Amino acid sequence: MWCNKKNLLVGLILVIDINLNGCNQEKSNSTTTDQKATIQTSQSSTTLDTATSDSLAKEQSILDQNTPAIHTQPNPKAIQLIPDHFKLVEAGYLTVAVPSISAPPLLVLAADNKTYIGAEIDIARLIADSLGLQLKIVPTTWENWPLGLVSGKFDAVLSNIAVREERLQKYDLVSYRKDTLAFYVKQNSKIEAITGPDDISGLKIVVGSGTNQEKLLLAWIADNKKKGLVPAQPIYLEDSAAASLALQSGRVDALVIPNVAGRWQQLNGVKIKQVGRLNGIWTVAVALKKGTGFANAVQSSLNGVITSGEYKQVFSRWGLQDDALSTSSINPPVENQ
Repeated sequence: MWCNKKNLLVGLILVIDINLNGCNQEKSNSTTTDQKATIQTSQSSTTLDTATSDSLAKEQSILDQNTPAIHTQPNPKAIQLIPDHFKLVEAGYLTVAVPSISAPPLLVLAADNKTYIGAEIDIARLIADSLGLQLKIVPTTWENWPLGLVSGKFDAVLSNIAVREERLQKYDLVSYRKDTLAFYVKQNSKIEAITGPDDISGLKIVVGSGTNQEKLLLAWIADNKKKGLVPAQPIYLEDSAAASLALQSGRVDALVIPNVAGRWQQLNGVKIKQVGRLNGIWTVAVALKKGTGFANAVQSSLNGVITSGEYKQVFSRWGLQDDALSTSSINPPVENQ
């Protein structure tokens, strides 16, 4: 479940407005009370508008700061590992497919509304630089990247692709990031830590259907039941705005989401806090056409920038330090699925 910050801010505004206006209360016949309510609503709207503007301005400031590209030097070892028989889609370029949707901090358009920036773009550029190539970005949909990769429309895909057994059978996957999941609660929540199944007993937790986090949450709920504890309750909501509204109003206790989404919201001033992380279940990887040998060159380029520091620089500026790897692997084993 990817949380859109602008929708999240709208959700927060609605929550606060509902609380201030007392929508469930009977309408007062007192003119003074009505006038007071009108004044409070006006003041609260002004405050909320200011908070929204500040958050959007903060996001734009971060995006502007992170727009300049991070480059690295060509890596002779990685270049030598490109097989002689391997043909790039376009000579001199590394053609990389990325999602066509905005998903900061992984992918978003810069202020010019045409330049792609984000952690995925930065990593793709470091790979291209290391291989002595220029980077060419091709936006695509999630449904179309597998066919596009196999048919030769692009050389690689960076689209938040988790390593799974069925994908290992079809593609070469070169790891570059942990798929860390995390529990987030509102900033003033009394919940301080969620580290295991016992900690979620009796809680209402928003989770996305069909996601990695749902699989883990349901396993923890099964553990609650096995121990005779009050099981947590998964809450499935349609979008991030509804999830935000439910969290801030207290109708749910927590969200379990990709850590990249939660950290981005925090960087932009959203009042949530992380109270637990779920590490190492999945790894995110560059997808390559299987069996070409190109994976060796990509792995070498990634390990090179991990050692030289540009990799850390990318992860730090997007707030992804918790998700960094110490080394890149080709077709890493799938664990705990």
